[in-house]
Amino acid sequence: MPHGATSPPTLARGVSRLAFDAVEQLTGIVESMHANIAAVSPPLGRGTDGRTRGVTGLVYDGIRLVNAAARATVDRGLRLLPAGAGPAKDAGAWLSALNGVLGDHLEATANPLAIPMQLRSGGEALPLERAALAEALREAGAKPLLLVHGLCMNDRQWRRNGHDHGEALARDLRFTPLYLLYNTGRPIAENGRDLADLVEALLDAWPTRSPELGILGHSMGGLVARSACEAGRAAGHAWVGRLRRLVFLGTPHHGAPLERGGRWLEGALGASPYTAPLARLGMARSAGIQDLRHGLATPLPSGVACYALAGALGPGPIGDGLVPLESALGRHTTPERALAFPEAQTWIGHGLGHFDLLGRAEVYERLRRWLA
Repeated sequence: MPHGATSPPTLARGVSRLAFDAVEQLTGIVESMHANIAAVSPPLGRGTDGRTRGVTGLVYDGIRLVNAAARATVDRGLRLLPAGAGPAKDAGAWLSALNGVLGDHLEATANPLAIPMQLRSGGEALPLERAALAEALREAGAKPLLLVHGLCMNDRQWRRNGHDHGEALARDLRFTPLYLLYNTGRPIAENGRDLADLVEALLDAWPTRSPELGILGHSMGGLVARSACEAGRAAGHAWVGRLRRLVFLGTPHHGAPLERGGRWLEGALGASPYTAPLARLGMARSAGIQDLRHGLATPLPSGVACYALAGALGPGPIGDGLVPLESALGRHTTPERALAFPEAQTWIGHGLGHFDLLGRAEVYERLRRWLA
């Protein structure tokens, strides 16, 4: 399971807080629509300030007060539940998905469902103190490999169809796989800065001398890895000089069309005061998702061998169903934004979807050749 938030009492507290947040948000949307209709606002342009007046305003304020009081009462009651209960069955996948969609809100409201960033091995968090880390990773060698998952996923979901790239690379090439778990709803830049600090602490505590680091990022995970490289370089971290290989699996370097569509819908709803309140529902999608609109503008890290694998479900630029082919390969019509992957360090998996990149034999064979 991802972390302590999967215990039933903590899940109950987190879900109840989200429910009360939803009531508060819905009350604001309904009041704003009510205010614009009552004011007979023009069909296009700006409406009112979204607040009703007089008795009507008191009714909406009363709903908010009751909701706040109920929130505090329920939360206090749930805190009395015994904390020793084990993790809820199958909570990890939906909790990771929830963090992907609402993770920035969970963090901002101190919701216990927010996933804290951590490095893991075998489903357990790793200590970042030398003796404890050596005990946890008894077969640690000089080649740590960090695997960074994508949006709405977790460290356990690198296993697909019985295959895990990290485990296979450990078996065949003697890498030591380490799996990052993080809240994918946070801004990519924030996750990148935190990852840079975490990797610096990891290599400081690494059991062997002079480790050579590799990173494998799937989807958003590749963007977080690129962001971490930039943050680590700016902070003067030593680990950046120990990074040897950086591999991207279906990473939307220049953005993904689904988020662009969400942005367009948000703008269309905002054009009229009668539908503008509904745009708040679209804006509720996390900062992490919104960051996928354009990808990253930062260059690839210098002095690092970088590789890009892309899936292609059909001919043309369709890509893997979620990430366009040109975006996954770092190609761009503006030369300044194009990523300079050497041709020999790119590969297209024909007939492969976005998640096929995690479990197909031909993808692993390409990884094995490159990382050897």
